[in-house]
Amino acid sequence: MLDVLDDYLKNLDLKVQTVFEEEKTPVAKPTVEEHDKARYYITLRGDLAPKEAKMIGWRIDDLAGLAVAIAYIISKKGQAMRKDLEDVLCEKLPGWKVGLNIDRYIRYGYLTEDDNAQLYLDWRTRAEVDQKALIDMLLNVEKQTELTESIEGTVEEGTDGPNNDEEQVSIEPEDQQEEK
Repeated sequence: MLDVLDDYLKNLDLKVQTVFEEEKTPVAKPTVEEHDKARYYITLRGDLAPKEAKMIGWRIDDLAGLAVAIAYIISKKGQAMRKDLEDVLCEKLPGWKVGLNIDRYIRYGYLTEDDNAQLYLDWRTRAEVDQKALIDMLLNVEKQTELTESIEGTVEEGTDGPNNDEEQVSIEPEDQQEEK
């Protein structure tokens, strides 16, 4: 039945998302008992365009904070102290907003908090967020940043600018150099 519903929803760019009780999806085909305990959600099949993202009611800094919170908890093996997450978010968001945002993430089901102020990923993160794609995207941004910094460092070390006394080397193709 789930496959039939999923095929029907494909035309609407939606899909059936299965979230199991445990944080991880079973490696093998889920058993009937696991399916009985699972929850089923209808989520977007594709990504939101920036124009569509504005219409969901979240500010871009709130979404960025959620992405940071999820990535931080993943990096801490699925759990993090609330105070530690607040410290990380305070580096990029106004301090007065951090506590409110974390409470909002908890209220909406993206995070959960236990009695010891320990935060975990909750059902909505498992249903709506492709955690592997999020981490891959963040790692790619870090690689690009490192590459850019490396290139800038090489350029700064290599020359003092156009007015130095050393002979300037042209990087134009040879046929264009001959025309000059």
